[in-house]
Amino acid sequence: MSHLSHTLSELQAAFGTDIQAVSEFRGETTVVVEPTRILAISQYLHDQLSYTFLADLAAVDYFPEEPRFAVSYVLFSLAQNTRFRVKVFLEGDEPSVDSVSGVWLSANWHEREAYDLMGIHFNNHPDLRRILMPAEWEGHPQRKDYPLGYEEIQFSFNWREVDGTKSYAKDRSE
Repeated sequence: MSHLSHTLSELQAAFGTDIQAVSEFRGETTVVVEPTRILAISQYLHDQLSYTFLADLAAVDYFPEEPRFAVSYVLFSLAQNTRFRVKVFLEGDEPSVDSVSGVWLSANWHEREAYDLMGIHFNNHPDLRRILMPAEWEGHPQRKDYPLGYEEIQFSFNWREVDGTKSYAKDRSE
């Protein structure tokens, strides 16, 4: 029995209905779990099944679908050379889930990034504050409903039009 098969059977035996779905895509196994149980399941995976390395934590916005957000935890067992993904789905405009930074220290910065860019609140996080955007920034720029802001790119065919909108062009006209 592979370590991954052992992991799946142990999780289903220990957590039963808290395991909502199991899927495999391109050789990677993902387990969707009940968001309220993520801390207990993470602790079990770390302590009992040797998933001692959190390789990545990422957030996804499925707007306009509900549940709108997902948080994906990519785990690795160094002892067993096994990669495994745990995912939770979160509803609403102000999603929250328990922090796993007490289980894997590397989750600290990953959770701060998901908070900063997607607005996902991690309960009991030791230092939940912006990590990439300025502290006074309003909103969460990786959300799909965040307004896009851009500047038209200047090419040879439109340079007069674009150049005329620049602040230095206004200074010359006065």
